[in-house]
Amino acid sequence: MFTLPLGGQARLRPLEPWQAREFLTHVDRARDTVDPWIPWATLSTDLASATATLQRYADRLAEDAGRIYGIWLDGTLVGGVMFTRFDSESGVCEIGCWLEPAGEGRGLVTRACRALIDWAFRERGMSRVEWWAAAGNARSIAVARRLGMTRDGVLRRRSPYRGVRHDSEVWSVLAEEWPPAGEGPGSGVQAELDRLMAAFVGAFTNTGGRQPDLGVIRDLFIPQGRIIANVGAEPVIYDLDGFIAPRQRMLTDGTLTEFSEWEVTARTEVFGSIAHRFSGYRKSGFHHGAWFEGSGHKTTQFVRTPAGWRMSSLAWDDEPATGAG
Repeated sequence: MFTLPLGGQARLRPLEPWQAREFLTHVDRARDTVDPWIPWATLSTDLASATATLQRYADRLAEDAGRIYGIWLDGTLVGGVMFTRFDSESGVCEIGCWLEPAGEGRGLVTRACRALIDWAFRERGMSRVEWWAAAGNARSIAVARRLGMTRDGVLRRRSPYRGVRHDSEVWSVLAEEWPPAGEGPGSGVQAELDRLMAAFVGAFTNTGGRQPDLGVIRDLFIPQGRIIANVGAEPVIYDLDGFIAPRQRMLTDGTLTEFSEWEVTARTEVFGSIAHRFSGYRKSGFHHGAWFEGSGHKTTQFVRTPAGWRMSSLAWDDEPATGAG
């Protein structure tokens, strides 16, 4: 059985019917957050039904029509990713994900999904990878954005759930849009830098009632770290406290709501104990009740410390924000 490292003590490997008991225990922990979005969470309520869920994916694997993988963190199953559909004849497949709270905030799902997409394009020659999400599933949509996908459209009232029909969003990425080999996550250092950036960007998210905690930024940076906004006539340079405090207020006092930001491109270079990342990002939310969308670029410097890799400085420049039309 293969095991793919995802950074730190996280691992990705196949999830098979013989693991049904462990799977069921995990689903019970995750049920409150997963059940509204993943149909098999509703169906996997005891050992027999959990086994049946994994057996269905085993059958799809045998037919080359689907696959399922688990994410283990410190030896505990905390989530997973899957090909819900895989059609090699048409060159189109669909991926999905789930995660219990213990695995959140580490970038695990994003890295696992990148591994699946990379395999689909490079090894299997697929043309298109799709991502379907209920319109209210802000976390799933955020992952699609971080993967650089494009929203193709909304299918209105497509998905029934407990007597209510929900809209479905369709996102996709094409083979020619996927980064070339060597630009994606690879080494353990790369995975650690990915995790730091995912945690930084994710700290601002307040969609779906999520409470942002920008205090985590202090753990990501060295104490002397600097963050620079170069969006006006002159750069504004912040220490960590000066950056965190006003943004924490905006994200919790109603000024900025349903906000999220995500990377769409990234190029990372590592040399010994220093590293640099140049990335493009997008963001969206409501500012004083008005919807906006924006984009820009960041340049981030990292240093390796006795406690591991940390950010040392970050500077960004925004493109002009636009309204929703």
